Amino acid sequence: MSEKSNNNNNTYEQDGAEAKEIAKYLPYFPFKGIPRFYDIGGFLEKPDVFQQIVDIFAARYDNIGIDSVAGLDARGFILGPPIALALKKPFIMMRKKGKMPNSISSADYKVEYGSRSGLTVQRDKISKGDRVLIIDDLVATGGTLSSAVSLVHLCGGTVVECACVVELKMFIDPPSDSGLPSRTKLFKEMDIDHVPVWGLVSEDVLTVEAKLHEEYVDDGEEH
Repeated sequence: MSEKSNNNNNTYEQDGAEAKEIAKYLPYFPFKGIPRFYDIGGFLEKPDVFQQIVDIFAARYDNIGIDSVAGLDARGFILGPPIALALKKPFIMMRKKGKMPNSISSADYKVEYGSRSGLTVQRDKISKGDRVLIIDDLVATGGTLSSAVSLVHLCGGTVVECACVVELKMFIDPPSDSGLPSRTKLFKEMDIDHVPVWGLVSEDVLTVEAKLHEEYVDDGEEH
């Protein structure tokens, strides 16, 4: 969804000038049976681009009052910590089941390329009334984000926003005859449609096709 930043001094818009530059380092691959699987490894190897993304997110959330930053397993563990450090806020891991002690879990959920067991968070990391920023690399159907939102609510916290580098707008509210899952419908069914979702870059500007090695094969775990 195209929005301006909450920070009065910085108006980073989805698919704006900065986003278009960053999009050059987000190539897509045929992977897990998906024709366009966007890979954040492209910008992770570019320190200046990675730093720019951290700076944009830190500017967006600097003045809106958050208590912690939650990153989702696994790429949210890459993006979340530097953003949390820039904001001087605690970082919280939301992991797959069976990975952390003293944890509670959300229900199982579906993503665009399969199904997943619910996420978990340690019981003492989010307190009642905490304002939590959720970070992940990409939002498509919203399944993973919905699981994370549920966890925050189970702990008595509030989700300030779900923030991702990439937002695939095709899943926000597709036509009913498209066969695509609807993120809007999912959030309404789970009674979390009040939670805002923001992505810096959308598929509208993600046009870089990865150069595939001649021996490339789609070896993704799920199809």
